[in-house]
Amino acid sequence: MKKYSIYLMMTITLLSLIPSNVMAANKPATELMSTSTPDNAAIAKTLLARLDEIKAMDKSNLTRLERKELRIEVRETKAELKSMNGGVYLSVGAIIIIILLLILLL
Repeated sequence: MKKYSIYLMMTITLLSLIPSNVMAANKPATELMSTSTPDNAAIAKTLLARLDEIKAMDKSNLTRLERKELRIEVRETKAELKSMNGGVYLSVGAIIIIILLLILLL
C-alpha cells in the first residue's frame, strides 16, 4: 500500500508540472508571444496583424484558388510564429517514458 501511495503522489506531482494551455486561451496572442529580441517582437506584431486582416476578410467573393492561397499563408504564418516562440514541449510518449523510468528506478 505504501508503494501505491508513493507512485500515486509521484504521478500527481508530475502531472501538475505539465504546462496547460487552458489558461492561455483567455489572453491575447501578443501576450502569449515570448520573444527574446525587439526585432522578433516587431516581426511577431506584423504577422499577428496580417492574421487579423485575413480573419476579418470577406472570403465569400474570393475564388477557390485565392482561398487556398490564404489558407497556405495562414499556415505558414502560424508555423513561423510558433517557431519564434521557442520553448520546451514534451510529447505524451516522452512523459510516459519518464514516468516508467521513475517507477522502475525507485
